[in-house]
Amino acid sequence: MVEFPFTLPHDFLSSAGYVSQIKGYHWVASVVSGIVVCITVYKLTGIISLLCFKGYGKLSSAQKVEWKNRGFSTFHALVVAFVSLYLLLLSDTFAENSHGDLIVSRTSTLSDTLLGFSIGYFLSDLGMILRHFPALGGLEYVLHHGLSMFSIFLALISGQAQFYTLMVLFSESTTPFVNLRWYLDIAGQKDSNLYIHNGVALFLGWLQGFFCSSSLFRTCSSILIRSRKFFP
Repeated sequence: MVEFPFTLPHDFLSSAGYVSQIKGYHWVASVVSGIVVCITVYKLTGIISLLCFKGYGKLSSAQKVEWKNRGFSTFHALVVAFVSLYLLLLSDTFAENSHGDLIVSRTSTLSDTLLGFSIGYFLSDLGMILRHFPALGGLEYVLHHGLSMFSIFLALISGQAQFYTLMVLFSESTTPFVNLRWYLDIAGQKDSNLYIHNGVALFLGWLQGFFCSSSLFRTCSSILIRSRKFFP
């Protein structure tokens, strides 16, 4: 059994006030699966790139590492963006009047799995950053990943504010465009139409992310002002 220093939702707890072993195993399995998938995609990206892109073999060792790193970054972004969109708009987990409890307290097996998977990704990427520091990013990347993992971890173990955490994860939908921009740049395709169209799509993606973040900030501020404690 696992005990936490703050109150968790009743459906996460046994009668003794502990998180059930099954729930704990599920969280750990989700995190481990995220790490395993990232390692697998990293290796597959190198193999596929070597077979399909002639210029890949001419890249330096550092460029090959970043090329493969952006491969599993793109994969994670696509997974969390699509699953977050499904949970937010299509599933009944956060649908209005579908549950008796507040939307900030709703969770599901799929949402828990996605959060754990995302933690696994951030752990993998952070490991890559530290191993090749500062080639893949400086201290700002370490801070970003640390804060991201902490916020996702809190949402996972508390069962609170997963709706808003998924909104933030959906903003990962812009990551594939960022990575494609880097791929085109390294391939010498900055003058191509694809590079221009990708830039427009990236701008529009950031724009929707800005409006979503603004809405999220206003909502969270209102909740925090009205509540004495975030975890009741």
